[in-house]
Amino acid sequence: MGSIRRAPRNLNRWEARYRDLNGKQRTMTFDSRASAKAWLAYNETSLRTGTWIDPRLQSIKISEVASKWLLSDPRKRDGSVARDKSILITHILPEIGNRAIGSITKSDVQTLVDNWSLTSAPSTAQRQYACLRSLFSFAESTELISHSPCQSIRLPEFFPRDSTILDNEQLEVLSKSMGEYGPMVYLAVMGLRWGEIAGLRVKSLNFLNETVAITSQRTRGLNGMMVEQAPKTRTSRRILSLPEWLMEMLKDSLLKRNVLDKPDALVFVSPSGEPLHYSNWRRRVWLKATTDVGLENLTFHDLKHTAATTLVEEGVDIKTAQQRLGHANPQTTLRIYAQVTSRTDKAAAKIVGDRLRPQSHNIWRDPQISSGPEI
Repeated sequence: MGSIRRAPRNLNRWEARYRDLNGKQRTMTFDSRASAKAWLAYNETSLRTGTWIDPRLQSIKISEVASKWLLSDPRKRDGSVARDKSILITHILPEIGNRAIGSITKSDVQTLVDNWSLTSAPSTAQRQYACLRSLFSFAESTELISHSPCQSIRLPEFFPRDSTILDNEQLEVLSKSMGEYGPMVYLAVMGLRWGEIAGLRVKSLNFLNETVAITSQRTRGLNGMMVEQAPKTRTSRRILSLPEWLMEMLKDSLLKRNVLDKPDALVFVSPSGEPLHYSNWRRRVWLKATTDVGLENLTFHDLKHTAATTLVEEGVDIKTAQQRLGHANPQTTLRIYAQVTSRTDKAAAKIVGDRLRPQSHNIWRDPQISSGPEI
């Protein structure tokens, strides 16, 4: 049990004392007995419930905790570390980096999010908050704080942009505009991500069975450097069937480069023969091609939206669609990628209309009322 007494050096103040888990005496003075009593009660309760935190740990600067957090998960991919580091340096540490980890309140977090919302898109503010929340979750799990202040934070509402869904004619024009990189368009609408396509090697293609194996991908890592690594999730590692015409297109491309008999050769390389770098490829190939065909706002990821929407439109079951797109959760396939197009909306109207159609379309008309003048 702790105790409260008049402070020996100042009888106008009150001193509260208790012993921590290691038997060390903790002392604090207050202006009123009520404040001393409340502080003592809080710490005694924390000791009893196992939530007590050493005050010295709570005083560690957030910048120091952030450095430890970035190195805490060896399974975290270079791209994810690079993204989190960028958010920390740009948006979090300049605001609260010198604050003690235990001094941040829910109100502080809400203020940060509100300020981000004023200058950033809702999706960006949510991504920055996710980084902050992970940082405080790490602090909580390592017992630097008793609980994270990232609780019940109001986030800006995020409405995903409507992706551009291309038809076969638009895809063909775009593919031709991209020259030797044209097959990448069709691999994307078959369900592959850019990084998965950039990581394909000749041995990934099985021309006999007409399949492609997704076992590697190229992605941006620390300092913007491209790295090659295994796909992020188990469901991303997959074998997909491809149509015969696409396999022939890929074979022709490899024959032109004289690498069809070289299993370890990359399927797509830069003009100098190096592995693709996303930023360079986007600037030199993608933006030029989309501008040339009048699709300036098209993103490469939109092609995957086209893939998902086409799968749904053609009645492919959700499990197969999920597998082709490499989604860990089928809800991702439905919620994010499968946009409702006018075609599917009209088809749905026809199905429901045919099922529920009345015998006579004039059932609501009063036969005594004239239909009016002819138009």
